[in-house]
Amino acid sequence: MNTIKLRSMLEQFYIEDIGDQDVSSDFLFPEDMTGQLEITAKEDGIFCGMQVIQEGLHVMDPNIIVNMNVKDGDAIAKGDAVAIASGPVRSLLKSERVILNLIQRMSAIATETRAIVRKLEGTAARVCDTRKTVPGLRMLDKYAVRVGGGVNHRYGLYDAVMLKDNHIAFAGGSIEKAVETVRSALGHTIKIEVEIETMQQLKEAIAARADIIMFDNCTPETIKEWIGLVPNTVVTEASGNINSDNIRAYAEAGVDMISLGYLTHSVKALDLSANVSFITN
Repeated sequence: MNTIKLRSMLEQFYIEDIGDQDVSSDFLFPEDMTGQLEITAKEDGIFCGMQVIQEGLHVMDPNIIVNMNVKDGDAIAKGDAVAIASGPVRSLLKSERVILNLIQRMSAIATETRAIVRKLEGTAARVCDTRKTVPGLRMLDKYAVRVGGGVNHRYGLYDAVMLKDNHIAFAGGSIEKAVETVRSALGHTIKIEVEIETMQQLKEAIAARADIIMFDNCTPETIKEWIGLVPNTVVTEASGNINSDNIRAYAEAGVDMISLGYLTHSVKALDLSANVSFITN
């Protein structure tokens, strides 16, 4: 992750949460009072968010000392102490909710990704994410997918071309025309992906020399029947209506990549807790 960007994000999250001041902690605890923050797992999963904890606490107060007991990608069990930090009580209390919210989400994404990746063991297919992320959290969401063993699709509209039905319709319904128009304006480093749903569209995408062909909302049986037409130089992807129950069938159909939006748009936070205890001098 980009640490500079992460620190900037955390600053904005704190500004949103604290505003002008923490009217609970600032009025209750002496400025020089110290304490200990312990982050604990309340259910099993895959941990993700070490940098968020470290940078998040140090952005709040560089005097906080952080000790990590796990690293990103480690399996954690209910009751495990993930991290212990010590420092000013006011700073610990101001930072704990923002940090906890982020690492619960990231750990959930990593946990679900790891479970899906394991379902594909023995096949050549790889799991990837989509742009269906929470605005502002894409860097963290996509990092969590990598920690879980998946890979990233494009980060945004700027780093790869994806021609969907609306783009193709604007080009008069011609995939070849859409690809040719975009390619003529692109540099050589940007790849072009085309979504297809019919045999005719597949043939057009192949003729247009698309770099990636996505079988969108196709059944595993259909993909298995059509994929032999695709040259080996073209990356194939399956997307749409794919879940943990049927993903193995898509992998066995022969695609290179399987993209799953629900890894980031429907994740349920992994249950972690943060408790502060007070250190008496």
